Amino acid sequence: MMDLFYQSGYDVVHCDDEADVYVVNSCTVTSSGDKKARQALRRFKRANPDAVVALTGCFPQAFPDVDKQIPEADVITGSYNRAGIVSAVRRALETGERVIEITPHKKGESFEKMAVKKFSERTRAFVKIEDGCDRYCTYCIIPKARGPVRSKQMAELREELRDLAANGYKEVVLVGINLSSYGRDLENTRLIDAVRLACSVDGIERVRLGSLEPELLTGEDIQTLASLPKFCPQFHLSLQSGCDATLKRMNRHYDSAEYLRIVQDIRTAFDNPSITTDIMVGFPGETEEEFAQSLAFAERVGLAKAHVFPYSVREGTAAARMPQLGGEVKQQRAAEMARLTDRTRRAFLETQLGRTEEVLFETEQDGYYHGYTKNYTPVLVKSEEALCGQIKCVKIESIVEEKCLGKLL
Repeated sequence: MMDLFYQSGYDVVHCDDEADVYVVNSCTVTSSGDKKARQALRRFKRANPDAVVALTGCFPQAFPDVDKQIPEADVITGSYNRAGIVSAVRRALETGERVIEITPHKKGESFEKMAVKKFSERTRAFVKIEDGCDRYCTYCIIPKARGPVRSKQMAELREELRDLAANGYKEVVLVGINLSSYGRDLENTRLIDAVRLACSVDGIERVRLGSLEPELLTGEDIQTLASLPKFCPQFHLSLQSGCDATLKRMNRHYDSAEYLRIVQDIRTAFDNPSITTDIMVGFPGETEEEFAQSLAFAERVGLAKAHVFPYSVREGTAAARMPQLGGEVKQQRAAEMARLTDRTRRAFLETQLGRTEEVLFETEQDGYYHGYTKNYTPVLVKSEEALCGQIKCVKIESIVEEKCLGKLL
């Protein structure tokens, strides 16, 4: 969307600067996301009452009556027709009237044609290839907010990847709402085909995947990925819980045994892979015993990193109607799970000591360059040579807080 505004002649400024137009691209995974969107809209309107303030994204798509709740929004659009944001804003600027355009999702809709050739101040490019989800986890509003599964055509993907390579990007991350479902709406196309295509583009030296639904990753896929030299062996496999009873109430489509088997297949196929995940605690009905099972499973997997968060009630989902746990219990469990995954994180970083790895450097501060290995281990290197945007061999020597310190070879 930022690119669309650039192409239409707008200058894009920092959100703390005065502007003629403010755009809030909302998330509605949790109710706190809705609250933050409302707060941002009100802050921008107070800062510049004459500006056009636009709300877009998942919040209005999932809850289309939001216009009655937020009079500060001069423009309201959803997550479906993102390409229409510029014309909606222009109409509000020209007429002074409120513009509300929330296009409902419909069965059989196609992937919206949007591409980015350049990202500001990044060495990695994020390439969205899939949208929508039909998994209907009981805690999740995303199927309502993002609609059915739809995929970017391979020809469009090839063109976008070539443009990114021409603009100097060495690494691309293929992402989607339910990335593992990529290609299900296309003929004879699957996620593995998109990965092969990305790895074949000259100039792209690394290919990484976003979050994956674990049970959709087959043993054959894992072997194929391991045969691609450009593929980065970092797998973000969404776990949510290590307890089978909790997973069933969540309507997840795997159990802990299947998850562990997939992790073991990855570790057999790849040298030095990393497994990262998301873990939810305090889901409705989660007993002390179930939480203990989840803790034990997280430790057994040996996660390189985990995003741990307490369950948050999301209006409009099945889980919102289930018996809820108290906030204090959820916070205590989140803290305990975070302590455990911090230990597994430290243990993973210790396995990287002494290794020589290729690092793509992204930023610099106080003479230290920060980058990532192929398995997404963060590495700091002291250097007088400018390293941003370069891939260099580094020997990892020590651990400093959550990062590794290395020596440039």
